[in-house]
Amino acid sequence: MNCILNAFELFKTNTCQASVLAVVSFALGLVAMCLICKAKCRCGRDKGVGKALDRKMGMAKKNDDRPFEKRKPHPAPADGSIEIYVGNLSYEMTEEQLRKEFEAFGTVNSARLIINKFNGKSKGFGFVHMPSREEAEKACAALNDKEILGRRMKCNEAKNLI
Repeated sequence: MNCILNAFELFKTNTCQASVLAVVSFALGLVAMCLICKAKCRCGRDKGVGKALDRKMGMAKKNDDRPFEKRKPHPAPADGSIEIYVGNLSYEMTEEQLRKEFEAFGTVNSARLIINKFNGKSKGFGFVHMPSREEAEKACAALNDKEILGRRMKCNEAKNLI
């Protein structure tokens, strides 16, 4: 830093040379900052430098090397039941109420709401398992867009993608 200041004092008489020196020192500083960023930050991930840092800081993602299309889907439920996704539910709905809505169309193996782990409230969607495909399709057709507790619920067969 001192040598740069000394160079500026030498070029006090010639402002053109001083401005060129200022621009060059700024550019060198910018290049140095980019090199440090590539070595230390997550932006260097493409070259493998950032991955080790991500793992060290606990930021590494599962399956980050595989695109979504290549992931294997989860298998169907082991007992052969059909899993139904039920969305746009009222936040006041209980698992018991959800079960009763689907039991009108056949046997229900299980009904569960997805709960926010931090506040214990419903996230507004859930899953229902029914043993028979015919009953499940009948229930989905009847309950899709049906208004329950002030909201029109959506239901279809779960995709089991992740």
